[in-house]
Amino acid sequence: MHPVLTALLAAALFGAATPACKPLLAAFSSFQLAGLLYLGAALATFPVLLLRGEAFSPLRMDRRNRGLLLSAVGWGGFLGPVLLLCGLKAASAASVSLWLNLELAATAVLGALFFKDKLGALGWAAAAGILAASATLAWGDGPAARNAGLWVAAACLCWGADNQCTALIDGMSPAGTTFWKGAIAGTFNLVLGLEFSPWLAAPGQIAWALAVGALAYGASIALYISAAQRIGATRGQLLFSSAPFFGVLFSWLLLAERLTVYHAAAGAILVASLGLLAGERHEHSHAHAEQEHSHAHSHDDPHHAHEHPEGAGAGVHSHPHRHRALTHAHRHWPDLHHRH
Repeated sequence: MHPVLTALLAAALFGAATPACKPLLAAFSSFQLAGLLYLGAALATFPVLLLRGEAFSPLRMDRRNRGLLLSAVGWGGFLGPVLLLCGLKAASAASVSLWLNLELAATAVLGALFFKDKLGALGWAAAAGILAASATLAWGDGPAARNAGLWVAAACLCWGADNQCTALIDGMSPAGTTFWKGAIAGTFNLVLGLEFSPWLAAPGQIAWALAVGALAYGASIALYISAAQRIGATRGQLLFSSAPFFGVLFSWLLLAERLTVYHAAAGAILVASLGLLAGERHEHSHAHAEQEHSHAHSHDDPHHAHEHPEGAGAGVHSHPHRHRALTHAHRHWPDLHHRH
């Protein structure tokens, strides 16, 4: 599947999570629900790991990639969902859905400051626009919503760090990254939730939470990682940032939440901001050093000109491969090969 379509499908699944989780907060604490959501993600991706023989892939990773994986687990699997659910308790699902676009701004700013993910003037203007849209929502929904907005902003900052770490991982498939993030963080959050809060949920509510996690945090995250590793974390997040609009739509359809003029204004600012970021171009002469690693790739670009046995190598696939030294100029995104 084309990475743009992959990112949009991931966005639709993730956007549905916020309205789907809102009713579940009456039965679970934030830690309990966060744990079940990510365990659902792990359950959804584990069969894929077994089929590919990747169940023990972290043992084969080098120290750098294990560190990136653990960082992604901590930021995106443990802290991010708990902070989000704390915010969702105090605000409408529609508002929280739109606030989640702060994740794009967080990903972009953290990338520019710490991860060699370059942003031009249009990119910085887009990040400022997203912050303005979030402030519009917080102002329109009152003091309680402003507190909820801070919880969601903190969650988005955590997910921004997660996005940048995850996009740099090689030697592990998107399904593998999603499984280990879900299994480790989900177990940890659920244990904390059981320790500090009573267990009140019915079996049907548990099954619903696991199903939401499997789709919104399992399939969705695996699809996003696949796209981000091919087009870069910030550009992948640009497409993934359509998720809040799916969230608003589902909040209206499923929860009958009232949409206000502030939602419309924030949505308009967000669309304009995404348009600015989509118009950014990054093109110059650059050099690639010789390198050997493993990640999902195809043979429709000059970076992957290695040969395969006859009949192999069609479409997107993953295996250890070597890159020859290369100097050229083209438009590019900050993917695994363009962090300069």
